[in-house]
Amino acid sequence: MRGKTPTKIIRSISELHQYLGLAKPKHPMVSVFRYEDIAHYQLTTMKQFVMDFYCIAIKKDFKGKIKYGQHYYDYDEGVMAFISPHQLLSHIQDSEIPIKGVCLLIHLDFLAGYPLGKKIKDYGFFSYGLNEALHLSEREEGTLDTIFREIKKESESNLDRFTQDVIIAQIELLLQYSNRFYNRQFITRKVAHDEILIRLEDLLEDYFRGEGNRDKGLPTVQYVADRLSFSPDYLSDMLRAITGKTTQEHIHDKIIHEAKKLLSTTSENIGQIAYRLGFEYPSSLNKLFKHKTNVTPSEFRKKFV
Repeated sequence: MRGKTPTKIIRSISELHQYLGLAKPKHPMVSVFRYEDIAHYQLTTMKQFVMDFYCIAIKKDFKGKIKYGQHYYDYDEGVMAFISPHQLLSHIQDSEIPIKGVCLLIHLDFLAGYPLGKKIKDYGFFSYGLNEALHLSEREEGTLDTIFREIKKESESNLDRFTQDVIIAQIELLLQYSNRFYNRQFITRKVAHDEILIRLEDLLEDYFRGEGNRDKGLPTVQYVADRLSFSPDYLSDMLRAITGKTTQEHIHDKIIHEAKKLLSTTSENIGQIAYRLGFEYPSSLNKLFKHKTNVTPSEFRKKFV
């Protein structure tokens, strides 16, 4: 019987430096290094591994393939990726290190006691698949590279009581710029995203048209994201950027559209309509309908009597 593939846990930034042939980090909980400085890349000897720290990187000219969670990703030039602690990473083929790029490592303990320690979880791109990485323009890359350099300089200088505050502020600035650039990416890829909106509408239309979907209940964000081949957070953030609504809101809008159609064109009672749409209880349809339209399903139906 074949055993499970062992998972290597890289607990410290110093340990990762050793695997990369880099000098011991000047700061134990935060480090910035250039891929050009890597002496040897031993991560390919591990089938899968996790790290106990955040990793934010711009990678260029990397021909290898890596698996992050359930998604595969081929790096190309000028790509920025965000990896949160305890995410499973897997090399699925021999690969070379990026020729160029920069990487920031932040241990969880470094953020403890700061608002960023909780706020960082609100940056959805740490939950994106690597196939949803940020593609940077040359100007954007230059802006972020300047911040990476400042963090590196601060983390490697003589430490004092202001060091951590300054680095935390720089990390926040890096994340805020990254958020801005992701929003730009959503907008500048409008043609592709218009196609996604069409696919989303078709998917929901097929879901509610299919008789077999009644037993599945209401469509979930996870279901929609899987069918459209996106991570849930990326899909919701993208839709919010181009339509102002999350995936859940799009689903709810479609539910209300279908409910209105059934209320105005059939004689089915509210319970039957709720069941047809996938609700477990009629009261749940009533609550959502009233929230979205300011009237109950029964009040809406009276307009057509």
